[in-house]
Amino acid sequence: MSASGGTRAIVAALGANLAIAVTKFVAFAFSGSSSMLAEGVHSIADSGNQALLLIGGKKAQREATPQHPFGYGRERYIYAFLVSIVLFSVGGMFAVYEGYEKIKHPHEIEHWYWPVGVLVFAIIAEGFSFRTAIKESNELRGKLSWSQFIRRAKAPELPVVLLEDFGALIGLVLALGGVGLALLTDDGLWDGIGTLCIGVLLILIALVLAAETKSLLLGEAAGVDDVKKIETAIVDGDTVTGIIHMRTLHLGPEELLVAAKIAVQHDDTAGEVAAAINAAEARIRESVPIARVIYLEPDIYSEAEAAKGPDPDAAPGGPARPAEH
Repeated sequence: MSASGGTRAIVAALGANLAIAVTKFVAFAFSGSSSMLAEGVHSIADSGNQALLLIGGKKAQREATPQHPFGYGRERYIYAFLVSIVLFSVGGMFAVYEGYEKIKHPHEIEHWYWPVGVLVFAIIAEGFSFRTAIKESNELRGKLSWSQFIRRAKAPELPVVLLEDFGALIGLVLALGGVGLALLTDDGLWDGIGTLCIGVLLILIALVLAAETKSLLLGEAAGVDDVKKIETAIVDGDTVTGIIHMRTLHLGPEELLVAAKIAVQHDDTAGEVAAAINAAEARIRESVPIARVIYLEPDIYSEAEAAKGPDPDAAPGGPARPAEH
């Protein structure tokens, strides 16, 4: 993904959320609306989340060290996972608690024009942030649907901002509905119900984010298109005649590890094999520029061995060998 595109979306969301948070807390102070309090805390949590994404992006740019030879690209995944935790605890659980308390002890909303005016302003500001995130995402998602883009994106920033902004807009509509019904019926119970709905929405979004970022933290393979490009680039039909097996792993959103056992001719010299490997690595990097760490192991292809199928012990997570006594 474009790191600059993700940063633009984050900065737009951060600016919108900080402005909205101030107005929501002012509206809460004048009206006593629990929806306004829950939405204010939600905006503070979102602002903190955007700050976490910016910190993660900065830390991920550090150079590799002997202790971390593959670099710090996964810092972006770690901070994105922290975002889901903050959204769940600070945003979702607080709103659920505040909604429950307001349902148990409803009270009348005072100075109704404050929460209504702030909610209208917040919807406009969040709409601007959401529009920016959509614009940046459209440059990357291609023909993928929005759900496919969120599931398959290797860079966490844009999916996080998209889900946060989408949740914020829905939450604002729920808050406006709760405040409106409370004013129409003169019953503060509706304000509490709106707050409770906001909390449930935030918790659901946090769970989706946690599931997606957990998958990235565990380590995801390259996308289908990139795998096909790498396979095509490796085989030259002369020295490298095929791929015996291959593994890919994202070390970060823009850094890919490629490890493959390749088939070579049995009568090739060591010099010819070495030259073929160097040429294959160059072709891979030209086809998939994010493939920065490449390990190619030459071997002689055997139909008899291939017929046995893959060795489960050779794969990560395969069955453990019995302990030797």
